[in-house]
Amino acid sequence: MVGRRVVAAEEWKRHWQLVLACSVGFSFMSFMTPAAGIFMESLSHAFGWSRTQLSAGIAISGVLSLLGSPFLGALIDRLGTRRIALPGIVLTALAIVGFSFANGSFAQWIGLWLFWGLVVLLIQSTVWSTAVASVFDAGRGLALGLTLSGTALANVIVPPLTDWLISSFGWRAAYVYLGLGWGGVALILSAFFLFDARDQYRLKGAGGPQARQGSAELPGLTIAQAWRSTELWRVAISSFLILLITIAVLIHQFPILLEAGVPRTKAAWLVSLAGAAGIAGKLVTGALIDRVHARWVGGITLASTAIAYPLLLEPIRSPVLIVIAMMISGYAAGTKIQLCGYLTARYAGLRNYGAIFGFMTSMIALASGIGPLLAGVSYDRYGSYAPLLIAGAVVSVISGILVLSLGQYPDWSTSNTEGERKA
Repeated sequence: MVGRRVVAAEEWKRHWQLVLACSVGFSFMSFMTPAAGIFMESLSHAFGWSRTQLSAGIAISGVLSLLGSPFLGALIDRLGTRRIALPGIVLTALAIVGFSFANGSFAQWIGLWLFWGLVVLLIQSTVWSTAVASVFDAGRGLALGLTLSGTALANVIVPPLTDWLISSFGWRAAYVYLGLGWGGVALILSAFFLFDARDQYRLKGAGGPQARQGSAELPGLTIAQAWRSTELWRVAISSFLILLITIAVLIHQFPILLEAGVPRTKAAWLVSLAGAAGIAGKLVTGALIDRVHARWVGGITLASTAIAYPLLLEPIRSPVLIVIAMMISGYAAGTKIQLCGYLTARYAGLRNYGAIFGFMTSMIALASGIGPLLAGVSYDRYGSYAPLLIAGAVVSVISGILVLSLGQYPDWSTSNTEGERKA
């Protein structure tokens, strides 16, 4: 254990800048999710659109991610992350600015989301998690936690920032400031520090096919073996189920709080507080899964939201219970993609991590697209988010049980690509 901690410390000394760049890059990819809920009221007033219409764009971008993620993952395994992420950041910033030109045409609105959904593929979680997983081993859990805390960072900053930008400059200018400002910071950090194992290997001047591929010496499952892995299927199904409800609540949590009678300004800060809890969740979970099997940490954490969602229902909810619910939900929400990335690396190895996690990302994207749409339909049909919250409690328990049922990690230090189970 002491030796492993020494190795982890050395990894951090050499690669902390990469984690910083990836965390900010992932926050840039992620911030449109919490921002969408803040923009809903302004866009609804401007164009008369329903919650279902406002959620349709995210659903479409989720479908694009579903279709494109495995191909992107395979491309990452071949080219490395840097060559994909840098142009992706620039195009995503331009796509976000494009939302400022919305004119009330629903067809145009869908077109804007289609463009954003295509270019944001280049900076999705597969890119950042692959970069970090390729250079960290002993400290991988915490490194992935900090990297993927970018989404929690976005959840903290975006609600009050977006609300202030809309109130001060209008919703059109808010899109411009968010896209160019956040995107500019992400681009600078990635330009200086985004070098994964394949990039570093290439920069050392190694020749031959390994320098081009960069993945030949990495241990892990083949694609065919990954398809047969029951552990990976449990990780995928659990991630899909929990994110189906989590993203739905995340997108609509601002309207959910308004429906509960929370004033607009306080609602924005409560959403931000949940994002802060998400950062804590990633850090605590990252530290724990480097020491304890992730099935225990993940299973308990994912199931915990079954407690939170009912606290937002009438007649249970109260100001204190709403705060408690938001903290629990935020803490657990901060761990979901992190756990998926970590468990994928442990059960699949790194040989084809990009492609395999790309499939996981497709499941996440499908859930991200369907969840908000179902939440919008729930509200438009029933005039309440109660069905969504009740379903969320049930799904949380199922997802937690799936993670708890996982077996021991394969030992990828062996020459056998199937790996050997650690005792």
